[in-house]
Amino acid sequence: MSGLDPTFVDLPYRSLGDAALSRARALGVSHADFRFERVRYQSLSVRDGVLQNASDTEDLGFAVRVIHRGSWGFASGVVLTPEEAARVAETAVAVATVAADMTSTPVEIADEPAYDDVTWVSAYEVNPLQVPVAEKASLLIDWTERLRTGAAVDHARAFCEQVQENKYYTDLAGTTTTQQRVRMMPGFEAMGAGADTFDSMASIAPPVGRGWEYLRGPAEGGIHDWDEEIEQVPELLAEKLKSPTVVAGTYDLVIHPSNLWLTIHESIGHATELDRALGYEANYAGTSFATPDLLNNLQYGSPVMHVTGDRTVEHGLATVGFDDEGVQTQSWDIVKDGLFVGYQLDRPMGVMLPELNQLDGNGRSNGCAYADSPGHIPIQRMANVSLQPSPAADGGPSTEELIGRVDDGLYVVGDKSWSIDMQRFNFQFTGQRFYKITNGELVGQVRDVAYQATTTDFWRSMEAVGGPDTWELGGAFNCGKAQPGQVAAVSHGCPTALFRDVRILNTLEEGSA
Repeated sequence: MSGLDPTFVDLPYRSLGDAALSRARALGVSHADFRFERVRYQSLSVRDGVLQNASDTEDLGFAVRVIHRGSWGFASGVVLTPEEAARVAETAVAVATVAADMTSTPVEIADEPAYDDVTWVSAYEVNPLQVPVAEKASLLIDWTERLRTGAAVDHARAFCEQVQENKYYTDLAGTTTTQQRVRMMPGFEAMGAGADTFDSMASIAPPVGRGWEYLRGPAEGGIHDWDEEIEQVPELLAEKLKSPTVVAGTYDLVIHPSNLWLTIHESIGHATELDRALGYEANYAGTSFATPDLLNNLQYGSPVMHVTGDRTVEHGLATVGFDDEGVQTQSWDIVKDGLFVGYQLDRPMGVMLPELNQLDGNGRSNGCAYADSPGHIPIQRMANVSLQPSPAADGGPSTEELIGRVDDGLYVVGDKSWSIDMQRFNFQFTGQRFYKITNGELVGQVRDVAYQATTTDFWRSMEAVGGPDTWELGGAFNCGKAQPGQVAAVSHGCPTALFRDVRILNTLEEGSA
């Protein structure tokens, strides 16, 4: 594990925080917190052996948030002087003063223990931003050139997104945290045309909370075999372009983690954010069918369904030591034995319905506050929401064993497009590859496939989950929420899983209907 970046440590965040909080205290606020951030983004993209883009940007600044006269106030700045920090605190108090006349219910936040000057750094070996751009560009160029040797590949692209996020947080209650996390999203895609169709095949490697070591192959201790996948993808694309179109109907599905993570994100992750369930948030992803009256009453899925919220899992994209409200991060149950038992909470949501919180029953956050830049206020964001593998003493079934249980079905690998309604209830998902299963054996790809269901019907149809050996951590770099819009990265772990009697659409027929 690396230490804090010394170029961040040299910045004057402590003196700025002292100035901001001192001024807020003098103005009589009941709560104030100060957040200083430097977020570096580097992006490279290659198409057909040519570097198309290489960018390196930085977001640097600070924010002051207060509760005054029962209302929120927020302001941010980019001039790094104590005088400006004090002025920004005054602006935040002025905003709260104006808002107080329009606030019918005074703002409250859940209590939280104080954490005195703690440091947390995410788990990685090599900071990707310290690797020469030329080395990274050369790797991506090589990927596209090797992909294009496939007869079915007309074009190929490759990319790598990298982020280093540093945050300093301090508040009037006595919590002070300094944190650093690194994340990466490399990938590639091959595109080609068949006799009657055009399609693509992309890498199923997920984005990760890791460093440049993620690009190592297995021989160097890496966790993903990039060379093997690059060799396989042109052949997989060729097969897909020649494959028959699916016959719409009802099928059993065996779904690989590279596809199932996205279904978890849309139908469980967003649905169990308490601000959505209470109607406080409806931007981007709508509200939620999973309203508080259903907690501990709704059979969300089958008895084999165990879903957790977790901001502590190693290499998770939403993993951090402390959230943006100074709350130490945790892991908790969202669905247990198929029953809906928990929400994702920040400190304002933690006091809305105290009985919903399993941690102490008195109203407390489970560490889900996050702001994507110093210019944005923290909002409730998704934890790493994950489906747990089989707890069977024998290790649980393998992917091959789950496929062997199916007489007539499909095996789904890789994510692609999706659609879900504003209540997180009716949905359909496609994928990179769909293999026909006949009498427990894979018999080749089919195309033009989407699976469709309601959230509860789908998860109640889950008959079995694979063992720990099938569990993988997928995720997204670009989960959107709120207005003004904010973007967060989040992981979702899951095993391979078996679902019975799921409706399958032929997307070609649906599109021409």
